[in-house]
Amino acid sequence: MSYIEFHRIEKRYGSFHAVSDFALSLDKGELVALLGPSGCGKTTTLRMLAGFVPVSGGRITLGGKDITELPAHRRNIGMVFQGYALFPHMTVAKNVAFGLEMRRLNREEIELRVKEALSRVRLEAFADRLPKQLSGGQQQRVALARAMAINPDVLLLDEPLSALDARLRHEVRAEIRQLQRELGLTTLIVTHDQDEALSMADRLVVMDKGRIEQVGSPAQLYEEPSNRFVAEFMGKTNFLEGRREGPADFRTTHGSLLKSSGDGPAAASCLSFRPERARMVPVDASDEPNLNTLEARVQLFTYLGSVVECRLESSTGQPLLVTRANTSGVQRAGLTEGARVKVRWSPEDSRLLA
Repeated sequence: MSYIEFHRIEKRYGSFHAVSDFALSLDKGELVALLGPSGCGKTTTLRMLAGFVPVSGGRITLGGKDITELPAHRRNIGMVFQGYALFPHMTVAKNVAFGLEMRRLNREEIELRVKEALSRVRLEAFADRLPKQLSGGQQQRVALARAMAINPDVLLLDEPLSALDARLRHEVRAEIRQLQRELGLTTLIVTHDQDEALSMADRLVVMDKGRIEQVGSPAQLYEEPSNRFVAEFMGKTNFLEGRREGPADFRTTHGSLLKSSGDGPAAASCLSFRPERARMVPVDASDEPNLNTLEARVQLFTYLGSVVECRLESSTGQPLLVTRANTSGVQRAGLTEGARVKVRWSPEDSRLLA
């Protein structure tokens, strides 16, 4: 039996449906990410589980117990807010102890739990400091320690890394994932950052307009998106418009016949492939019949450190994107801006989408 169950929950504000027909199960110890654009309902869903927002329809169960109407303070759920919500006039130790004091634990138990929580996030030496004396990453870890100090049944994270710079985001998300695994803590995280979700979660839930678009492992959603919205939201990709002509055949609107893996809806209207799965070769390179090929002209190279992003215009006028690992200079291969090239990719890397 699943540990957390959302039984087709809804949240309505008058005639507006912020969340509709949301059905999801989480196993104990699992980390699941709610992923989607701003306004898609992911934070509202998180707050309904926390008890901060009342449910308009459906039920939520935790460990087999219906908690739909249970007050937030009786759910034993820890939450880390987007802005951390630390009390500026309290020391780090006092901030971490706050939830324990509200539960009226004795002083010895509070001191022990605060010490344990700060030890987990490596902030024992900062117990007497105020939040303003900490860096953004340290404040985030204090908020995490406060949420964990109550020994929650579930940990909720609402955009926990959005206020951090790129380097700190990489460090802290690894720390959160490691802690979550060590403690076996069932965790639900809200994010709009695809890299964050891909690197942290056991499963992803992509949402749009209050509804679930697709649920699956990071690899499933990236490699096998169910529709164009999921494919585009999970990372950069190429779309070629057209129609399906057979089990694995796709005809673009400009007449090019391409091959696919054969998956996808019968009425597929576009073919998608990821930029890193394609490669560029000189326009006079010999044919490779087992690969899809489109002629194109290089428009722009963008240097991104570990990769070089190549923007092209196909012979049919459609934009294409190809990324190359930065292992050798693209110019040394004769692929300069303005050059005519062939873009090639495997049919197995092509997805037919609605």
